[in-house]
Amino acid sequence: MIQKRFFREIFVCLACVLLCAANALTASIHYVQQESSLSDDPKELYIDLMKRAVANTIYEDPAYAMPNPNQLTRFNSMTRELGKDHPLYAHTMIGMKRLNNIQACLVDILNNNVQGDCIETGVWRGGATILMRAILKAYGDTTRKVWVADSFAGLPPPDVAHYPQDRGIFLCDVPYLSVSMETVQDNFKKYGLLDKQVVFLKGFFKDTLLTAPVEKISLLRLDGDLYQSTIEALTALYPKVSIGGYIIIDDAQIPACMSAVTDYRKMYGIEDPAFWIDQDGLYWQKTK
Repeated sequence: MIQKRFFREIFVCLACVLLCAANALTASIHYVQQESSLSDDPKELYIDLMKRAVANTIYEDPAYAMPNPNQLTRFNSMTRELGKDHPLYAHTMIGMKRLNNIQACLVDILNNNVQGDCIETGVWRGGATILMRAILKAYGDTTRKVWVADSFAGLPPPDVAHYPQDRGIFLCDVPYLSVSMETVQDNFKKYGLLDKQVVFLKGFFKDTLLTAPVEKISLLRLDGDLYQSTIEALTALYPKVSIGGYIIIDDAQIPACMSAVTDYRKMYGIEDPAFWIDQDGLYWQKTK
């Protein structure tokens, strides 16, 4: 009886070991499949490399240590994935998840022939718009323009007299957020993507967007942080977004920005569902 119990316990232990080994093997196969799931399509490989390049996950640059921009922090892959750092050299700070969102929206636009150009309001070093141009290039689109709209002099000081929601937001005092138009143009050149399909709109939004000569928009991406910047961009550009086009809000985690989005959607009865991309960005598709 004791001998039988002994062999039974040995058998159970061996079964557990084999089960653990099988689970480990399954997990390792799943991991490999995830790592190798990228398409072999050359255009998809090109776009994937462009995302890694503009976010600089390849050379892994450090980031400004907020709220003290005079210090740096080491590269952190998860932080960069989520766009939660301000990189020292990378051409975008929006992170891989929001770059993936740009790709998904724009590819859907191209596949369904949604009419209109692409525009980003608030471009920093230009990484998101560089990716837009790269996707158009990869898919052979020679007609759509990418509009690059920015003051190229940093954010405006809060106009609390007209937009009290922006009280206390002094991003205008952060020096590295001011990037010249010439620097952004040079960044496009580094990827071989500065051409006639890229158009720059220089100036604060209140002075440029209402009169911008863009007729139709398929992809509208807002990255202005402030209530003022967000409501001005929506007011000037949302009516030009084609049915089936996408609206992306990069700074929805900032209460002032989210208030502008909520106010505009309520004002014009926009009921299209909005979806979070990550903890910061959201988007929706225009259906009517």
